[in-house]
Amino acid sequence: MSDWNLPWEGGCRCGQVRLKISAPPLLTMACHCTGCQRMTASAFSLSAAIPSEGFSVTKGEPVIGGLHGAARHYFCPYCMSWMFTRPEGMDWFVNLRATMLDDPSWFTPFVETWTSEKLPWAATPAVHSFAKLPEFHEYKELTDAYAARAAKPPPSRRA
Repeated sequence: MSDWNLPWEGGCRCGQVRLKISAPPLLTMACHCTGCQRMTASAFSLSAAIPSEGFSVTKGEPVIGGLHGAARHYFCPYCMSWMFTRPEGMDWFVNLRATMLDDPSWFTPFVETWTSEKLPWAATPAVHSFAKLPEFHEYKELTDAYAARAAKPPPSRRA
């Protein structure tokens, strides 16, 4: 685990909410769904699935935004940066918006989802693509493959 150069820190755009990551990601993703497109004002959202025990808010109190549904999207209450998501019923991980890290330069999406809704020109270097979401039974193979092949932050770029 030491080759991940943990812990990492991150925060919202204004700095009122800060995060600490002390466990490597289970998977990195780009989501092309129209919901993510609208919430990011971009072609897709980028996220890293962080084990819940390796994720903490160290400053501030994020608020729930977005659609307030089963996927609880957390934002900075001041600058409204979309910071992370906690999917209902999947409490073992937090989907961190990768660009909230102080140094996201190492990040590469391993999986892309909802390609059925992607903008025609949008492309990522993801190794695996899914028209919607992977089947639940596919995640074990995906996380194992990611663990074996993941891009890791170099020591000189540690936040």
